[in-house]
Amino acid sequence: MPAIAENDATTEEEIDLRDLTDSIGFLTRLAQVRTYEVFFEDLGSHGLRPGEFSTLLLIGRNPGIRQGLVAQTLRIKPAHMTKLIRAFEDRGLVERTIPDHDRRSVRLTLTEAGREFLGNYRESFKQHEKNLNAPLTDSELVTLRRLLRKYAGFPGEEQK
Repeated sequence: MPAIAENDATTEEEIDLRDLTDSIGFLTRLAQVRTYEVFFEDLGSHGLRPGEFSTLLLIGRNPGIRQGLVAQTLRIKPAHMTKLIRAFEDRGLVERTIPDHDRRSVRLTLTEAGREFLGNYRESFKQHEKNLNAPLTDSELVTLRRLLRKYAGFPGEEQK
């Protein structure tokens, strides 16, 4: 069986990343780490976390959305979603309602404080996106977004 390493020693300056630089899993993991690092640099002082902000944005754009659909869309485990929504309720950002016609369903709506919260940080979030996207050209960003939407399985993306 051939050895994996083809050189005698690895130095701090020369790390052999072959087999990894073509790995979608490896590259998306590093991209996610970079995304989180930039998010916390830009918005961490506001007490924001990426998953929380995305969840609030989704609820804000879809008042009355089912909690389960939010979890499914954002790929958050139901138990984690329940904890997150409870934390939002404790902060006065989200209101949960249970419709009379479907007692198993939980509907989510931003409170006035939740809408104000998003409004306060919308510009900071836009600036964060600019900072995050800075290494890419406009054309590269269009391509990257299209490919990520397709890879993530957004409906209808295969036609674009």
